[in-house]
Amino acid sequence: MCDPLISFPIRYQVRFRVLSTILILYRYFVQKLFFLLYLLLYLKLYGTVGIAGKAVDGNRDANYQSGSCTLTNAESDPWWRVDLVNVYTIGTVMITNRQELENGLDGAEIWIGNSTTISEPESIRCAIISHIPKGQAFYFPCNSVKGRYVTVFLPGSAKVLSLCEVEVYYGQLLYNVALKKTAVQSSTSSTVGTAGRAVDGNRDASYQRGSCTLTSGQSNPWWRVDLVNVYTIGTVMITNRDELENRLDGAEIWIGNSTKISDPESNRCAVISHIPSGQAFYFPCNSVKGRYVTVFLPGSAKVLSLCEVEVYYGKPL
Repeated sequence: MCDPLISFPIRYQVRFRVLSTILILYRYFVQKLFFLLYLLLYLKLYGTVGIAGKAVDGNRDANYQSGSCTLTNAESDPWWRVDLVNVYTIGTVMITNRQELENGLDGAEIWIGNSTTISEPESIRCAIISHIPKGQAFYFPCNSVKGRYVTVFLPGSAKVLSLCEVEVYYGQLLYNVALKKTAVQSSTSSTVGTAGRAVDGNRDASYQRGSCTLTSGQSNPWWRVDLVNVYTIGTVMITNRDELENRLDGAEIWIGNSTKISDPESNRCAVISHIPSGQAFYFPCNSVKGRYVTVFLPGSAKVLSLCEVEVYYGKPL
């Protein structure tokens, strides 16, 4: 029989070791449990953020953190594609850019075709996105191209593609009701820059070639076209000059039945943050009704110059 005075310390040591082992295992499994709970919570909150379907959820929220924008990894030539299921005649594609990283879509291409491969000979490039200001939605005309798949492709290395909404409208491109209509402006700098130059159907962005308007330097210059009839305006497209591109920054597009934009029934369709030199940008007007479309540039010592103003009536198809 063992002497109790000798065996007691041994039993104590064994029990201590067992207890220590249990505590170590307990701490290990508790840490694992907390990690798994954290992972499940993270996946619930963020696991679906950035997936492709966010661009066709009907939500134009431009804040990525709100969970309605797509996001790829940084990679070579990232792309996004939607399957329309059937073949449609595409009139326009509208893309909403993120509130941050606004230059991320610069150079992206919009492709339409019946194949998932844009290199397919029958695939058509609808447009190249020069720039979309942060948080803005811009329309791109596609000249009634037929296709089942719409792809946004961003060429280059180490690129990240992020889209907050992609809307595809089928049918003919809406008719330009401003073409050849009577236009006036607050002042005219020369016979070359008369108001009618902006509705002559010529998008030439060179003022020297005689297809752009030009006011004198003044406070709050404006340009206006009379559509003769009242239309439901879907979009307004403005072509900027190929030089002095910042002149249009801050200009406002107004629609109404009065020649005065201060009239309570007049509606401001959009504020132009920036249009790159020589580019034509679309501005959605949410089906506002009106006879007069005015481009107004607030401020002192301002010069207003427009190379083309196109007004498309009707709601998106």
